[in-house]
Parts: sequence; structure tokens; C-alpha cells
Amino acid sequence: MGASKTNLFTKKQNELAAMAKAIAHPARIAILQELIKTDACICGDLVSDIGLAQPTISQHLKELKLAGIIQGTVEGARVCYCINPKIWQKYRQFFSEFFVAAGDSAKEGCC
Repeated sequence: MGASKTNLFTKKQNELAAMAKAIAHPARIAILQELIKTDACICGDLVSDIGLAQPTISQHLKELKLAGIIQGTVEGARVCYCINPKIWQKYRQFFSEFFVAAGDSAKEGCC
């Protein structure tokens, strides 16, 4: 597999791509939606809410945590997760700027 040549792109382009990759799985979107809907830390309810096996949920939580989108706290033998507000705001800002900059350039009938 070849190198991705990320050095050819701006820091912001690389950050936006990393953000998109972190949320680019339907299970991760579902996890984030559950965390947003609950508006509190979730401790283990995700398996029943989403319907995936515990190891699968754990792997997706790990990816979201590595990206900084969620944060976790240990409560006894359980880890509780919630949205990391600082990083969430950064994602919102980056994606908003990206789509606003595109403006109306994505018009129907272009090609």
C-alpha cells in the first residue's frame, strides 16, 4: 500500500479528513446520536440501544475516543462515555466552514 502523501495538503485539510474518517461508520454515527440524545454519560447501555455485540461497540468507542470526540470516565468496573464538548465544537466549526465555503458551487445540472 502506498503512502497517503498527507504532506501535500494543508493542516486543516488533514484535520478535516481525520475527523471525517473518525465518524465514517454507521455504528459510530449511531453511538454519537445516542450520546447526544441522552445528553448525559452512558455506561453500558449502548449494546442494547444499538444492537451490536459488546466487542464491536467497544471497538467503535475506542475509535471515537482516540479521535477525541468522546471522553470516558471510570466508574467502578464500568467506563461511562459522553461527548467531548470542546472537540465536538471543533468538528461542528470545521464541517460548517467546509460546507459554507462550497456555497452553491454544487449545483444541479453541472455534469
